[in-house]
Amino acid sequence: MIRFQLRCGSGHEFDGWFRTGADFDSQAEKLLIECPCCGTTRVEKALMAPALGRSHGPAAQAAPQDMAHALLRHMRRYVETQCDNVGERFADEAIARRDLVDGGEELPAKGIYGTLNDEGRERLNDEGIDYVALPWGKRSDA
Repeated sequence: MIRFQLRCGSGHEFDGWFRTGADFDSQAEKLLIECPCCGTTRVEKALMAPALGRSHGPAAQAAPQDMAHALLRHMRRYVETQCDNVGERFADEAIARRDLVDGGEELPAKGIYGTLNDEGRERLNDEGIDYVALPWGKRSDA
């Protein structure tokens, strides 16, 4: 594995680990590398000193809360593009999917997401169906 010091277009620096230099080039070209601070995919290798002793330059470092927000934005984009929004029918849809599996049928290819009220949470808990509540944030933050 190779560690590269990376820099986004806004000047945030962060580390990235890659199998080879070509792996970095391929992922950067496909815009798969994202700044943990601001979420941009305009990322390039920064100049690195040998691993003898590392000093931090004046470039902005990502604050922990910025990294958490970037991760949540990334999760939201992933869920919205890879899953079907079933809205307030989430509990019903989750139970129906469990029934499919119990009946020996395959689940649909896409997952689901939606909203749960207290009644829906109670139903899923009573049915023993696991779910995860994500802090969704404002659409403008995604």
